[in-house]
Amino acid sequence: MTIVYIGLGSNLGGDFASPKQNITSAINALAKIKSIQIIRISSFYESKPIGPQDQSDYINAVIKLKTNLDSTKLLNSLQTIENHHGRIRSQYWGPRTLDLDILLFGDQIIHNDRLTIPHTEICNRSFVLVPLSEIEPDCVIPEKGIVSDLVSNVSQAELKVL
Repeated sequence: MTIVYIGLGSNLGGDFASPKQNITSAINALAKIKSIQIIRISSFYESKPIGPQDQSDYINAVIKLKTNLDSTKLLNSLQTIENHHGRIRSQYWGPRTLDLDILLFGDQIIHNDRLTIPHTEICNRSFVLVPLSEIEPDCVIPEKGIVSDLVSNVSQAELKVL
């Protein structure tokens, strides 16, 4: 079993749901996958969007899980959940009903056409580092450092715990 950290984000409601409900629904969908065991869930955080500012604030969280899926099969499962929640990839850094990112996959470093792990921007995003630090402050990001050290390098001014 591999320890994996997933970042979750949403700023659009979708079908009869709020961004917070989308995050909760995604966590529930992950919990139903037999090859996945959820270990910890961070608090939910509200953050300003990255990129175009003419969109709603995001709700973000991080979960820690164990899985026996390989990284590609896990990515496929995450994208299926995103699609089920109405995810449309029309604008880079644009609004979305649901975004599920593999932040860390064990201690692996992966670079291929579909996946970069650790996530490319993991060390620059307070909405990732703060919830990750909440659930696993001693987590080591390969080639970057310990989360509890890295979190002090990002501004938390516009991040609000819900």
